[in-house]
Amino acid sequence: MKQVTLPPITITTVDYDRLAWIANAGINGQYYTVAEMLADELDRATVAAPGTIRPDIVTMHSEVEYRDEVTGDVRHATLVYPGEEDLDAGRISVLTPVGAALIGLSEGQSMEWRGPTGGSRKIMVQRVRFQPERMAGLGA
Repeated sequence: MKQVTLPPITITTVDYDRLAWIANAGINGQYYTVAEMLADELDRATVAAPGTIRPDIVTMHSEVEYRDEVTGDVRHATLVYPGEEDLDAGRISVLTPVGAALIGLSEGQSMEWRGPTGGSRKIMVQRVRFQPERMAGLGA
């Protein structure tokens, strides 16, 4: 079986604290599989202060353009917390496989995982169009 190399990721301290709570609650609830994926991402993440995070890193509420490496489709989405999702508006929850894969990635990085049916899934971040931490640092 092919060994998947996971890319380094960076998460803000604020996102980390809230996401750790969400992952823990999900592991004990109906979102077990994705919550476990999110918890694994948090375990391997570098945690940084919000003002120090690079503008090309996907944080919560970032608007991102990514490519599905299996289908070739390019998608635009805003990464949001559970309860804020709206697929029609392109708002995807971090408690979905794609959302859990996106958090902490930077432009040009890819993330691969096994889907619920065992098939391989892979996405690549093409561009972080907007990142709240970057805008806060600019005084916006």
